[in-house]
Amino acid sequence: MAPPAAALFLPALAAFLAAPAAARAPPRSIAVVGAGLGGSAVAYFLQQHFGPQVQLDVYEPAGVGGRLATVTVNKQQYESRGASIHALSLHMQDFVKILGLKHRREVAGKSAIFSGEHFILEETDWYLLNLFRLWWHYGISFLRLQMWVEEVMEKFMRIYKYQAHGYAFSSLEELLRSLGGDAFINMTQRSVAESLLEVGVTQRFVDDVIAAVLRSSYGQSVLVPAFAGAMSLAGAQGSTWAVEGGNKLVCTGLLKLTKANVIPARVTGISLHSSEGRALYQVHYEGSEGQGSAFYDMVVVTTPLHPSRSNFTFENFEPPIADFPGAFQPSVTSVVHGYLNSSYFGFPDPKLFPFASILTTDTPNLFFNAMDNICPVNISAAFRRKQPQEAAVWRVLSQQPLDKQQLKTLFRSYYSVQVTEWQTYPRYDAAKSLPPIVLHENLFYLSGVEWVASSMEMIAVAAKNVALLAYNRWHQDLEKIDQKDLMHKVKTEL
Repeated sequence: MAPPAAALFLPALAAFLAAPAAARAPPRSIAVVGAGLGGSAVAYFLQQHFGPQVQLDVYEPAGVGGRLATVTVNKQQYESRGASIHALSLHMQDFVKILGLKHRREVAGKSAIFSGEHFILEETDWYLLNLFRLWWHYGISFLRLQMWVEEVMEKFMRIYKYQAHGYAFSSLEELLRSLGGDAFINMTQRSVAESLLEVGVTQRFVDDVIAAVLRSSYGQSVLVPAFAGAMSLAGAQGSTWAVEGGNKLVCTGLLKLTKANVIPARVTGISLHSSEGRALYQVHYEGSEGQGSAFYDMVVVTTPLHPSRSNFTFENFEPPIADFPGAFQPSVTSVVHGYLNSSYFGFPDPKLFPFASILTTDTPNLFFNAMDNICPVNISAAFRRKQPQEAAVWRVLSQQPLDKQQLKTLFRSYYSVQVTEWQTYPRYDAAKSLPPIVLHENLFYLSGVEWVASSMEMIAVAAKNVALLAYNRWHQDLEKIDQKDLMHKVKTEL
């Protein structure tokens, strides 16, 4: 006798319901706008998660590397910006390892802080003497600073565990809250000076040392937000490194590894369409051969969208994608090959000038933020730093281009000056809220992270977050987005 229909149907239905849903096919094509570190890193991470079959188009009107650029002096290349990487930059360390790159050899050099009239703090070759001088001038302020920075960095390092377990965040606020609670959010809204004074650092230490570090890194004052300040100060007091051959090799290497299609064109806008009930994005661009456009399932914008930096339009989005508030800090890098005027710094005999790096306090008559005697990106075993009386390559950071009189003040004579004007960092006092990460269903914005803090590693962390967020949203894995109490979840997953 044949079994009843229900006896056959019910087990089959139960098996169907118990079976996992078929995985959604990956996107066919993804556009990345910008081929700096953010664009290169996010292309690499997107391919890691979605697989090699996804077409990756990277739009870049200038050279690959963005701000990680070099200038050539006497047939040797020198970093013009983005020169050093903190030892705890785990993503950057991974990139170097994956790409088979090397750390550049360290060439020792001492630093000092200049007030415009004299050096107020000078580094020596003896570590204990340096500590004694700090204590003599500032008491235990430097210890309180170190404890404050270490506490911030210890919490920030949680991001690597979260990302290793596939967790992502849909906003910068959620990311910060997962690392350090509301205290990290507050650190984006109050100044580094206020935060340090609160933990017992003296005003004199803030005015002398903290101001000098922030002028050197961001070209701004001690009024920058505490979180951005902490990241900058961590780089100043920890060991740093750079890539042999130039830091931009990370960008070219990652794009080559992913076999991304680099399109030499400037993206002018993105318009929204739909196909088979899903969003489709039309990227409009302008290159040497004229205007064009292409359609994508997903787009990641890694260049700043603020009106002062781009003429980017969004069409057919409802609600419209709002304007991005805020401004950028003008910054000028002058790479000078010449003879330092050591007399200006109080050393009439140039042979006795001991410093390779000069930071400056926030003094009205000072026309530069910092300067350093830089080494080429390729350092041979026989390389030695130039003697102070010899012609050397100096990098001078300022907010305005140096005029001839200012160059004459810093240098007795010079062979060449190469000037690069940037709008490098956000002007941190210009915006009260953080930009969004998600602009639309599968349209993401990476560069907003610079309003939290700007460094190579922050951009790499943001790139990994955007790739994970895009992947989790695409596959509707909501358990991996904006989860609370992540430290506990990660521990239980181990």
